Amino acid sequence: MNTEGSFPWTEAEKDLLAGIDTSVPHSARIWNYWMGGKDNYPIDREAGEQFAAIYPGIKDMARVSRYFIARVVRYLADEQGIRQFLDIGTGLPSHDNTHEVAQRVAPESRIVYVDNDPMVLAHAQALLTSNRVDGTDYIDADLHNPQTILDIARTKLDFERPIALMLMGVLGHVRITHDDQLARSIVDQLKAELPEGSYLAVYDGTDTDLAYVEAIRLYNEGGSVPYQLRNPEQITRFLDGLEPVDPGVVPIHQWRPDHPLGSSTAVDAWGGVGKKTLA
Repeated sequence: MNTEGSFPWTEAEKDLLAGIDTSVPHSARIWNYWMGGKDNYPIDREAGEQFAAIYPGIKDMARVSRYFIARVVRYLADEQGIRQFLDIGTGLPSHDNTHEVAQRVAPESRIVYVDNDPMVLAHAQALLTSNRVDGTDYIDADLHNPQTILDIARTKLDFERPIALMLMGVLGHVRITHDDQLARSIVDQLKAELPEGSYLAVYDGTDTDLAYVEAIRLYNEGGSVPYQLRNPEQITRFLDGLEPVDPGVVPIHQWRPDHPLGSSTAVDAWGGVGKKTLA
């Protein structure tokens, strides 16, 4: 691994841009724009603003979802003693990334990120150089191939000890089939190989607002990787077979809020955490 500051980011960015079509909006870059980041292009900002014109709450959702992820990681690391995280579909780095939150609680925490986007990969390589040796790692793989993820993850994590599997805002990229069998089979395969005492944390956008549904429909017609909205019951079923952590699967602004009154910003995304125990 390179030492801090030695990664040739400028050259890597040139190589990256040579292989990326910046004339087509990209979901990770659009989300980065909604988060207030700088890793996006005019086409992404245009698509992001068109989406926000129909569903203004999307920028709040980007912010609230980041807070939700941070609360989940802090809960798992601090209250449950989890020291291994498998974060699938991580997207572009932002503030309070999984490794930052977990390692503030326990510096020995190990985080493995999974994504299959070349831009995310380049940023991950830069991120790895700025972190302690062996603290974070990255798998270039697709959620649709869970066995590949598991096979590589076994070389990077100890599957004899509990692992937190994180599927944060990524299952929307899995198409909805009859009874949502495709997405459920992917999640079930990942859950099945987790050791006892592991956790699954999940959230995704929901079809609970007509404006959001319409914005997603137009977004999917614009050339980006399609995103599918599920209903709260479908998201809840991803935790089947696990022991739900209180308060269960709820709107993410209501999940263990830092303030006793919760967040004043309601969003159309549901999520929760479940623990794997002996049957």
